Amino acid sequence: MTDYRQKYKMTPVLGWLLQDRGGMILLGILLAGSILIPIGNLMFPEGSAFHVPTWVLGLLGKYLCYALLALSVDLIWGFCGILSLGHGAFFALGGYAMGMYLMRQIGDRGVYGDPVLPDFMVFLNWKELPWYWYGFDHFSFAILMAMLVPGVLAFVFGFLAFRSRVTGVYLSIITQAMTYALLLAFFRNDMGFGGNNGLTDFKDILGFDLQSDQTRCVLVVASALMLAICYLVSRGITQSRLGKVLIAIRDAESRVRFTGYRVEYYKLFVFTVSAVMAGIAGALYVPQIGIINPGEFAPAASIEVVIWVAVGGRGTLYGAVLGAFIVNYAKTFFTGVMPDFWLFFLGGLFIAVTLFLPKGVIGAIPAFGAANGGPGAPGNWRDRLASWRANQGGKA
Repeated sequence: MTDYRQKYKMTPVLGWLLQDRGGMILLGILLAGSILIPIGNLMFPEGSAFHVPTWVLGLLGKYLCYALLALSVDLIWGFCGILSLGHGAFFALGGYAMGMYLMRQIGDRGVYGDPVLPDFMVFLNWKELPWYWYGFDHFSFAILMAMLVPGVLAFVFGFLAFRSRVTGVYLSIITQAMTYALLLAFFRNDMGFGGNNGLTDFKDILGFDLQSDQTRCVLVVASALMLAICYLVSRGITQSRLGKVLIAIRDAESRVRFTGYRVEYYKLFVFTVSAVMAGIAGALYVPQIGIINPGEFAPAASIEVVIWVAVGGRGTLYGAVLGAFIVNYAKTFFTGVMPDFWLFFLGGLFIAVTLFLPKGVIGAIPAFGAANGGPGAPGNWRDRLASWRANQGGKA
């Protein structure tokens, strides 16, 4: 295997990035898209072949947020063996934090004209703003809460679960129970989060109209850049010594524990980082979609994220991004063409991938068959070809 760091005297980060073929392609696409898509929407007229319609911006922004959510799941599932069926909760909490900020920005432009209370609070005869809404009139505070609340919840939940050595299907079940409990809580009107209707009717963000094409372009670019940053953070974690321990925990947790490592601390760290990334995805999602409601806490939504990762390729990071785009584009297409059969298609897709593509779409591409896409990683096309030739020679 070529050691790029020694050959070119590069830093460790740039060294492993050059060996990450799939990551380089992903970052290149995100960079090109961040430049070309706003140009296509703002610079070319609607009749032009190069014009990017506004509805495409909305879909692309949603897909990018979903891709970031899938990336967060792949970080813990693909590299540490933690199958979370409740990551939609962290995504929704980040979305609610941003939604609360956007609701405070409406001011007296709401239906009831109250400069302080959101419309749903006026409708429910609330007399004053709840204490936990204080501070959300500041954008920086909302961003902090979008990361802090999911992170703290993941830390507390993970500390109790990993310290008790809850693993496997039992851990998956209690993560699902967690998001379902939050679903029931946020459905209540007396919680102060809009009940089953959630938060909606947003007007602007940082003083800019959310319906304008310029604002939509900025949000899409911000989503793409954040996806790239989180990918680099995730790849840095998985390529470090910490990442090697995480992979060892995934493959043989008991052996790692017997060698003296505090396994629960490693799992807690990566679980918390993953939750923060999911919260960021939710915060970027809400201003582009225009609504956040308790439906985002639904266990089925979290299970769907796992399907995205499985379809793209677990344990690759960029495969999770690809899977999110593939499944959600298919969802957009099939819900328009034959909406009654979409769920059957999703279930069939997951079964087909499990049976015929256990490594996902990425695993089916020879150039990306290795876990990290490196040219010298075990299991790449050169190794498989050499193994096949050896077997053929042995048969002869």
